Amino acid sequence: MTATTSRRVLLAAPRGYCAGVDRAVITVEKALEQYGAPIYVRKEIVHNKYVVQTLEKKGAIFVDETEEVPEGSIVIFSAHGVAPVVHEEAAQRRLASIDATCPLVTKVHKEAQRFANEDYDILLIGHEGHEEVIGTMGEAPDRIHLVDGPEDVAKLEVRDEKKLVWLSQTTLSVDETMETVDRLKDRFPALVSPPSDDICYATQNRQVAVKQIGADADLVIVVGSRNSSNSKRLVEVALQAGAKDAHLVDFADEIDETWLDGVTTVGLTSGASVPEILVEGVLEWLAQRGYADVEVVTSAEEHIQFSLPKELRRDLRKPEGA
Repeated sequence: MTATTSRRVLLAAPRGYCAGVDRAVITVEKALEQYGAPIYVRKEIVHNKYVVQTLEKKGAIFVDETEEVPEGSIVIFSAHGVAPVVHEEAAQRRLASIDATCPLVTKVHKEAQRFANEDYDILLIGHEGHEEVIGTMGEAPDRIHLVDGPEDVAKLEVRDEKKLVWLSQTTLSVDETMETVDRLKDRFPALVSPPSDDICYATQNRQVAVKQIGADADLVIVVGSRNSSNSKRLVEVALQAGAKDAHLVDFADEIDETWLDGVTTVGLTSGASVPEILVEGVLEWLAQRGYADVEVVTSAEEHIQFSLPKELRRDLRKPEGA
């Protein structure tokens, strides 16, 4: 990319919705169409303020815990996954549950189950308190140790250093995760790696894309919510790639015009739970301030799609014995 004195926007591709988020959002929409409101959703279906507000207007009710859902109602589990105990709670309350867990998160859950059954200690790289981490740890709470970054490695206590495997949250920074893995391997040379990388394709692709635009941008704007792990990582990756400044915003009106002082090139991307309408809003906001020249920087093509949860393919409310 050649330098230019004109104001421009480098628009990252891929960006925005991944297949797991698309599946989860459509799951709520289809459930509302098929069964009518209200449909209860445990936790935010995906970590995006706009998406949650839009679904609330259509009749979705978001709750923090299963016990808040009236007995006999329909509840949808979010894309981040839940622990087995949550499924048990739903069954006890006679809830018709629809599991919108991203299939790539489900893959990590199954890996945790398998290695726990084989009596491994599991070192789960992830952020404490994140819903995905809580759900994965619930698969084998007596066997999983959380590793929240490289600094946690020295504090680990395990049963058998020769029977260890590492897994990871799907939405982490690839570079930081591998730094943690390297430290783990230094301390535990027999550490086993998962059969395939746990960090999802979309997270990796969006980080590669933001690295490309970050290297040439004075300012990078990442559209995404503050509770979105993958969106926050994009800000970090942009700065590491050489961007002079980077910020996370939910909506265009959150952009501070002083960020544009002295800025010729703005990089723009969005997290994996962000609908394109929000990016379009930022592009319009930038165009009104002289950044109308938009160059799409493509680093990968994405064609992955996931089928909807099996529960949506049958009538959840048919009478018993029908």
